[in-house]
Amino acid sequence: MSRGGEMVYIPDDSDFSSFREQCESAEGWHCRYNKAGVTVWSQGQEESCTVQKIKTRISCKDVSAETLYDVLHDTHYRKKWDSHMIETHDIGRLTVNADVGYYSWKCPSPLKNRDFVTLRSWLPLGNDYIILNYSVKHPKYPPRKDFVRAVSLQTGYLIKANGTSACVLYYLTQVDPRGSLPKWVVNRVSQFVAPKAMKKIYKAGLKYPEWKRRHDPGYKPWVYPEQNTLPSLSLAELSLQHADSLEHIDETGLSEEHLSASDHEA
Repeated sequence: MSRGGEMVYIPDDSDFSSFREQCESAEGWHCRYNKAGVTVWSQGQEESCTVQKIKTRISCKDVSAETLYDVLHDTHYRKKWDSHMIETHDIGRLTVNADVGYYSWKCPSPLKNRDFVTLRSWLPLGNDYIILNYSVKHPKYPPRKDFVRAVSLQTGYLIKANGTSACVLYYLTQVDPRGSLPKWVVNRVSQFVAPKAMKKIYKAGLKYPEWKRRHDPGYKPWVYPEQNTLPSLSLAELSLQHADSLEHIDETGLSEEHLSASDHEA
């Protein structure tokens, strides 16, 4: 999402519109999985030396678009449903609808665990919602020895209302996990992991209203910016995170079967 330049920027209406078009378009996408209300597409060749874009869609009955939007924002609730997460927290606020955050997650052994620093931006569109992120560098959050710093080239969610109590969730991502995994392995494994991840988000949406009633129900800084107590950040403090500038971590000898088996167990 660098617009071909080197400057960090906050996505604008054209970026949100372009993301929505990618989610809703069939052109250039190859269907890889379609079962039980979940569809996965990829763009680009699986055997390629670059990381594919992966797009997933799930129909969510009995979960409103607003509820799913809250689930995807609520870092306190994430600990309840995201079993891969090690740590997540917000670093600072850029505007009323953009911030910078940190997220780390467990990878199947013997891979090293991964982490991200991302600029995230969000936009309510009537009854629909979009959340976008891409990787940035923050001087106080350099790569750590115990993690491999991964790179989100573009990741986001489109939540489309389907009546008052149902929605359709799209997840579109292009992430370079770094390390020395062959890109075709990353591409193949991403396609198995995506449906499982979407089902987890859906189940989290079903349980969220009851959980939120018991955990500070009025606190939603992503809806009420006046509740946001994060320190202010300036774009000048950030720079783009380029994948090729990160340390090369040797993870050779890992097979596709090993990775996919580990992901199915998670």
